[in-house]
Amino acid sequence: MEDKELLSKLRNPDTRNYGFNMLVRTYQQRVYWHIRKMVIDHDDADDLTQEVFIKVHRYIENFREDSQLYTWIYRIATNECLSFLEKKKRRFFLPIGDVAGELAGKLDAGNHISGDEIQLKLQKALLKLPDKQRLVFNMKYFDDMPYEEISEITKTSVGALKASYHHAVKKIEEFLLDN
Repeated sequence: MEDKELLSKLRNPDTRNYGFNMLVRTYQQRVYWHIRKMVIDHDDADDLTQEVFIKVHRYIENFREDSQLYTWIYRIATNECLSFLEKKKRRFFLPIGDVAGELAGKLDAGNHISGDEIQLKLQKALLKLPDKQRLVFNMKYFDDMPYEEISEITKTSVGALKASYHHAVKKIEEFLLDN
């Protein structure tokens, strides 16, 4: 279903529930994996995905259609991820390294993460990156998003995103060579 049709159904009181169900079916998996790559834990990603769709449902009337619908949804998901990670650091008074260590432990113990040793090393390398740098790397590398789209989602200039991605790649390469 196209965005225009989804929005039409969402904004019509008679078809709002159907439209919302279609929106969730269309975007839920992509949103879940976007979040999961940031928070690692399945349960946290599941909870955050639900929060994203609750916000989408609540604020769909505020969507101005100056971007694609999924760009708007990704922006909400991105903000939820960054807020969640920040709260986690504050709640436990953990420096960033300790949060990364905790998430790396979940990678080692997680039965929801599949992959070989190289993928596990890549995920551990990603956890060493600052949250926003990891976010940019995930969106560019895994989701294959163009910089312009990432710029819309993160409200960051394309030049800054390119620099962030470049630094992330260098840090990941260093981690993989050292480990």
